[in-house]
Amino acid sequence: MTSPVRKILIIGGGFSGMAAAIQCARQGLEVDLVEIDPGWRSYGAGISIGGATLRALGTLGVLPRFLEVGSAHDGAQVYAPHGQLLAELPTPRVAGPDVPGGGAIMRPALAALLADAVRASGTRVRLGCSFTHIEPSGDSVDVAFTDGTKGSYDLAVGADGLYSAVRQAVFPDAPAPRYSGQGVWRAVLPRPDEVTNTMMWVGPKVKTGVNPVSKTKMYLFVTEDRPVNERVAPESFVPRLKALLEPFSAPLMQRIRETIGPDSQIIYRPLEGLLVPQPWYRGRVVLIGDTVHATTPHLASGACIGIEDGIVLAEELGLATNVEAALQAFQQRRWERCRMVVENSARLGEIEATGGDKAEHARIMRESMIALAQAI
Repeated sequence: MTSPVRKILIIGGGFSGMAAAIQCARQGLEVDLVEIDPGWRSYGAGISIGGATLRALGTLGVLPRFLEVGSAHDGAQVYAPHGQLLAELPTPRVAGPDVPGGGAIMRPALAALLADAVRASGTRVRLGCSFTHIEPSGDSVDVAFTDGTKGSYDLAVGADGLYSAVRQAVFPDAPAPRYSGQGVWRAVLPRPDEVTNTMMWVGPKVKTGVNPVSKTKMYLFVTEDRPVNERVAPESFVPRLKALLEPFSAPLMQRIRETIGPDSQIIYRPLEGLLVPQPWYRGRVVLIGDTVHATTPHLASGACIGIEDGIVLAEELGLATNVEAALQAFQQRRWERCRMVVENSARLGEIEATGGDKAEHARIMRESMIALAQAI
């Protein structure tokens, strides 16, 4: 492959930025990655991984490492609060016949194994660094950095997340993230023997579930209706989380509830979403990942579509004869898939928050998982 670009800047060291760095460097391109956090940390508890994400991790060459440090398994069940089975969700083995159809891992562990792959790719990584000025100029992008240096690139990739500074600088008219009316709780807890795959319990306005992240640990997630986006005091996390789980009378969930205590690792986050209309590029600057399609976690596919963005962008840069054609092809391949994830996830949240049709909820989840199994 002969790429129409030689030197690329990636702003943001999250999942999408790291995927783009790995794949572009593999094509022999010069890749600089700047990440504003000097510790290159990833916050959060567990993260659910679908078959499409496992396939993407295989493309990046990190799937064997994931299988060592995370958990991979087949199948997902949806239950009523008292434990009646409502639906069996498909988890096709899209990453290969020997790779389970889903899984989960601690978010910092996934970030660490991707960061190792970025460094091994030859990407030049600068931590504690971002940009102060970015200017698309003809066939290049001129960038001034927070460390006082400057650079000129054939392409700049904005991968700096939901509140992207690149989006604000280059796409000032883009919509802002929107609060969904829900919040999500996550906690890392000991894994009971019977928790071997993804399990969810759907109540009138609260959904909870568990997913193994290792042989001994799992993470609990709870989404709740919160019409107002307000701060939740950390000292109230334990009683609030236990209160949310009280109506779920299924014996397994009540046993899990009793394991939550002052030493539990609990995180709360308000859920926000974003879908930036096309185009996703301007001149020699393109946006990927949460900068253009941030989704709520109802389909467990936010990381998936961000990682896929990095892979597809690198592929199209290797196929096209000019940058405009590459970015247009990238956008065409990504738009419908990402739109589906963002909008279907938002609809699932609406159904949960309003106590809507559980059959519609199950149908959307099933159809979305089937769609995600399709090739990118």
